[in-house]
Amino acid sequence: MNGTTEKGDKKNPELKTHHSYIEELSDLDPSVSIYFTLPEKVGALAEALGIFLEHKVSLDHIESRPSREDTKGYDFYVSCSNNGDELKEAIKALRQKSTSLQILTRQAEYGNKTEIPWFPRKICDLDKFANMILSYGSELDADHPGFTDPVYRTRRKEFADIAYNYRHGQPIPRIKYTDVEIETWRTIFKELTNLYPTHACIQFRHIFPLLMDNCGYNENNIPQLEDVSEFLQDCTGFRLRPVAGLLSSRDFLAGLAFRVFHSTQYIRHPSRPHYTPEPDVCHELLGHVPLFADPAFAQFSQEIGLASLGAPDEYVQKLATCYWFTVEFGLCREDGDLKAYGAGLLSSFGELQYCLSSEPEIRSFDPPKTALQTYPITNYQPIYYVADSFQDAKCKIRDYARTIPKPLTVRYNPYTQALEMVDNKDRILNICKSIQSDISLLEDAIQKVDPRTKSLR
Repeated sequence: MNGTTEKGDKKNPELKTHHSYIEELSDLDPSVSIYFTLPEKVGALAEALGIFLEHKVSLDHIESRPSREDTKGYDFYVSCSNNGDELKEAIKALRQKSTSLQILTRQAEYGNKTEIPWFPRKICDLDKFANMILSYGSELDADHPGFTDPVYRTRRKEFADIAYNYRHGQPIPRIKYTDVEIETWRTIFKELTNLYPTHACIQFRHIFPLLMDNCGYNENNIPQLEDVSEFLQDCTGFRLRPVAGLLSSRDFLAGLAFRVFHSTQYIRHPSRPHYTPEPDVCHELLGHVPLFADPAFAQFSQEIGLASLGAPDEYVQKLATCYWFTVEFGLCREDGDLKAYGAGLLSSFGELQYCLSSEPEIRSFDPPKTALQTYPITNYQPIYYVADSFQDAKCKIRDYARTIPKPLTVRYNPYTQALEMVDNKDRILNICKSIQSDISLLEDAIQKVDPRTKSLR
C-alpha cells in the first residue's frame, strides 16, 4: 500500500473484496436480515439456531451483542437465505422464543408486485441498517498499522461501541481524546491548513474559518461530532451520525438522501499520520464537513442519495463511482484554475498537491461516462473529473437519475424528515401548490427589491 494515500472508503462498491468491513449483501439475492432478542438462559441460542436448521434455512452471517433493551438478554442479527414458506414458518417459531423480532428484507413490493430494493422512508429508519457491518471495534485487517497494538485496538472498540449504541435523535456522545490522538490530529491539521489557501475551492476556504470560530477547529483540539452536526444543521440541514464501520454503498448513499452523513469518530494510528486504510475523524472533519455547510454542495450530495433509493444494484454501483469522482476526489474550475473540493483530496497532504500537478489526467464530469470509470483505492488517482460548478454537477446528476430504471418517484420532505412517494394525482397537485406558493413569495420579494418588475405569471 502507498503510505501517503488516504483511501479505504465506506462509499466504494469495490471494497467488498478488499476489506472485511462491508456486509456482502446483494439486493438481487433472496436474502433476509433478522434482528431478534433472546432472554438470558442456558441453551437459548442453540434453540433459536435449531429452528433455522429444522426449516432448512441457511445462515450467511450471525452477530450477537448484549441487549440494549433487555439487560438480561442478548440481541442477535442474522442474514439468511429466503426459502419462502419455510422461512416464514421459521420466523413464526422464532417469535415465540424471542422478546422482540424485526425483519429487514432487502426487497420490497411496490405497486403491481414489482420488486425494488428496500430503502428507508423516515430518517429514523437509518437505525435499521446503521450496524449492518462485519468488523467491530478491534477487528482490524492484518495489514492495518494498529493491528499489533492492543491499546489502539481497545480504543477502537470504545469508539465502535458508541456508534453501535447510538440511535437517531440522541446527542452524539462526546469523546475525550488522548494526548497521542491530539498530536496525530495536530500533525495533519497543520500540514493541510498550509495548503488550503492555494489548493482548496473558494467555498471550502470560506467555510473553514467559520468552523474554527464555531466548532473548535484548531491544531490543539479535535472537534466533537455533536458540535459540528449542530453547525451543519443550522447551515444546510445536514447532520452527522456516528458509524462503527464501513457501510455498503447502498446504505451509505441512502443516508445522504436524508442529509445524514455517517461519520467515524476514531483517529488513525499515530505511527503513520499520513496514512489510513479506512476513513477516520481527520478524513471526515477536514475533508467532508466544510462543504456540507455549503447549500449548493449539500443539495448535490443529497441528489446522489435520492437517486440511489430503490435503484438496481448496477446503478447503485455507478452512483457510488460518481460519488467517488466528485464528493471524494472531485476538482472544480475557479476563475480558470483548478481547485480541489473532494474530501479524499482535502484530507490528504500528498494527494492534494498531486491532483493539481501536471501528472494526472483531467476530464470533465459527465455522469454516464464517469460512472463506468475504474479507479485504484490504494494509490493516487490517475484520472480526476472536473465540475464547472456544484450547481452544474447537481443538474447532471439529476438528469442521470432519470435514466435509472425504477418504478417510483420520491421527494424528500424536510419538515417531516421523511420521503414522500409521488405516485398519484393528489400528491402531484400538492407539489404544484407548494411551487405556486414559492413563486408568489418570489414575486413579492422581487417587487419589494424593484417595484418596476413585472409579475412572473
